[in-house]
Amino acid sequence: MPLHYLRRLTSTTRSDAANRHLARYLALIAGATNAGGFLAVHQYTSHMSGIVSAAADNLASGNLSLVWDSFAAVLAFFCGAYGSTVLIRWGKSRALYSQYALPLLSEAVLMTVFGFTGKQFTGSRSLGTVILLCFTMGLQNAMITKISGSVIRTTHLTGMVTDIGIAIGRISSASSHPDVNVTEELATLNLLTSLIALFFAGGVIGAVGFKHAGFLFTLPLAILLLALALMPVIDDFRGQNAGAS
Repeated sequence: MPLHYLRRLTSTTRSDAANRHLARYLALIAGATNAGGFLAVHQYTSHMSGIVSAAADNLASGNLSLVWDSFAAVLAFFCGAYGSTVLIRWGKSRALYSQYALPLLSEAVLMTVFGFTGKQFTGSRSLGTVILLCFTMGLQNAMITKISGSVIRTTHLTGMVTDIGIAIGRISSASSHPDVNVTEELATLNLLTSLIALFFAGGVIGAVGFKHAGFLFTLPLAILLLALALMPVIDDFRGQNAGAS
């Protein structure tokens, strides 16, 4: 990918096209992480609705330890979203070019750590894997949510399917509602369907990757995240060095 294209994806100067392109990459990564994580610890790590539902089922069944595990997973996702916001605001307060890249850089580091240490957190200690992966999903979901003005999320497929239904409903009734902008609705439909398709494709990649490479399947994902985040970080170092000289 050209360097100027990578710089535009996570730069402080945002465009609708950059937001959509970045969201597609992150949806692919989220799908791969979700599927690979499921094969590793038998639990999806981006699906908070399912985790809360499982907590309710386990509470009703008297499996209190599993209830606490579910709450720990939700708390980890929350902490990831909180951390992402804090990183972005910290970068913004210092006028960094990399303010939006910092959460992705953090996610890349965590995915790398997970790739090399994941074997240590299986079986009875799998909660550590769940917490780490939920945290990374919270990081990237909050980042794209904030960067797009709460328009795009990359792990919330329930909301995407709902929005697709709304968009199709608006398009189908556009003839009797002149206020509906069909072009905008079609663009929204294209984005949402592509995000779901890429999440699915990522799931296939993650499942196959984990089957053949084990926990190291996360390393290519970490490299992609690093590629998405690196150029603004380099720009910050260049700016600091220029200021120092």
